[in-house]
Amino acid sequence: MKRKIAIIAGGDSSEHEVSLRSAAGLYSFMDKDRYDVTIVVFDGKNWHTEDGEPIDKNDFSFTRAGVKHTFDFAYITIHGTPGENGILQGYLDMIGMPYSCCGVLAAALTFNKYACNHYLSYFGFHIANSLMLRAGQKLPNAPKIAETLGLPCFIKSNVGGSSFGCTKVKTVEDIYPAIERAFQEGDEVICESFMQGTEVTCGVYKTKNKAVAFPITEVVTHNEFFDYDAKYKGQVDEITPARIPDAIRDKIQAETLRLYDIIGAQGIIRVDWIITGDKLNLLEVNTTPGMTPTSFIPQQVRAAGLDIKDVLTDIIENKF
Repeated sequence: MKRKIAIIAGGDSSEHEVSLRSAAGLYSFMDKDRYDVTIVVFDGKNWHTEDGEPIDKNDFSFTRAGVKHTFDFAYITIHGTPGENGILQGYLDMIGMPYSCCGVLAAALTFNKYACNHYLSYFGFHIANSLMLRAGQKLPNAPKIAETLGLPCFIKSNVGGSSFGCTKVKTVEDIYPAIERAFQEGDEVICESFMQGTEVTCGVYKTKNKAVAFPITEVVTHNEFFDYDAKYKGQVDEITPARIPDAIRDKIQAETLRLYDIIGAQGIIRVDWIITGDKLNLLEVNTTPGMTPTSFIPQQVRAAGLDIKDVLTDIIENKF
């Protein structure tokens, strides 16, 4: 009998539509001979299948033509709350349903970029200098921020993704407008020093039997930085494998796998890095990476000579 898989998408952040595209990608990738796959969309408290049947939150089931349908496994592809920050993971833990990605603690930690990077710095990872700002607290004056971090600097939401609300700030006068823009995404904002270098990203996953590090992608944006238009409107060159020395490649893959174990990750994660000379700087950890056909992970899987269908089967079957 086929396992019944729910691909959970949508969510309550600016990344809602991006998540739906990831769900469509995952649906196209999964082995339909092996799995019965249904996309489930979250829109606030309205949870429903892609065809509109409401989800019973008591057991995550739905009814179609008078027949109750349940699931064996959830593949989470919500980018943002509640699927990336541990909230959904906690619900699934409570009802006893296995899922694709890391658990509550790791999800909550990695969703909070400031806390995650500072935590990982204690394990020897190099990170940018940064300040945390919270809604309702008195803001430091703009010249002090510039003095502390230097210019240019980045100002972004601490709880958002896809570069929504992110600004590369070049002047003191632009600092407060950038902070205001970032606060539109959530109640925590990071001001972060600029790290000059080559931006790369590395996807990895582990199962009970193996550890896989994919080929690394080099990110060469046509814009000021790797913003939303670069990510989703083609204004970027994504080069896989990256044009970096083998020794740097090996170090990035090893460090990404080491980070995976430190945070207690599960499923596929993607870690973004900045290479400055021979120094490796941690940029961000993503535990629910995009899964459209043109997203980094599918690109890297293809470059590795693997079949994304087999990779997803690995992720699902590892939980049984």
